[in-house]
Amino acid sequence: MSTSVASPSAAPGGESLSKAQIAYTWVREHIVSGDYAPGYRLVLSTLAAELDMSVVPVREAIRQLEAEGLANFERNVGARVAMIDEARYVESMEALGILEGAATAMALSSISEEDLAQAQDLNDQLRVTLEDFDPKTFTELNHRFHNVLTCRCPNERLIELVNAEWEKLGHLRESTFSFVPGRAAESVAEHQRILDLIENRATSAQVEAAVREHRAATLASYLAAHPNHP
Repeated sequence: MSTSVASPSAAPGGESLSKAQIAYTWVREHIVSGDYAPGYRLVLSTLAAELDMSVVPVREAIRQLEAEGLANFERNVGARVAMIDEARYVESMEALGILEGAATAMALSSISEEDLAQAQDLNDQLRVTLEDFDPKTFTELNHRFHNVLTCRCPNERLIELVNAEWEKLGHLRESTFSFVPGRAAESVAEHQRILDLIENRATSAQVEAAVREHRAATLASYLAAHPNHP
């Protein structure tokens, strides 16, 4: 990434900003915006080069971000963008599996051939992203895929609950695919199975079970990568 960094040498109050403060502000903006997804490696030398400064103020900036819970240091790995509230993520994923499964099952009679074609196209796009994997892009396409299958649900309250859980996951800046990229290929295959079930007119119970199993498998891969999760 060849981002040219301006020289914000003064704070709003007219006070001069230190290099560490400049680095902190710049990296934090990239984390909050989602440019640096959870699990993204914060390579000090690379950041220093982009900011045109030494590693020392960048390291200080990362330490400040670590104190705020936005970054962490891992032994033999270095600095990464941190997760936020893993317990809430697990709860949201469990709830989403139940809600999304039910919403997809209830939408079956209203899902059109055009909807299925759109969902298939999105899954094909997801498959293509596996070749040059980007967790943020994959997560966005993944959300759109599931939304196509749930938006026809006649129970508006259920759709609201599904969207609320997706929104929570967004606020948590969480993506399993950032930490377990190998899960992405499995997810695409499971999407295809769900589509095949719908196209072959499987029962609502079968489709609901497949969606719930799909969400449970994603959560299981996350927990396997975090064995010390409470």
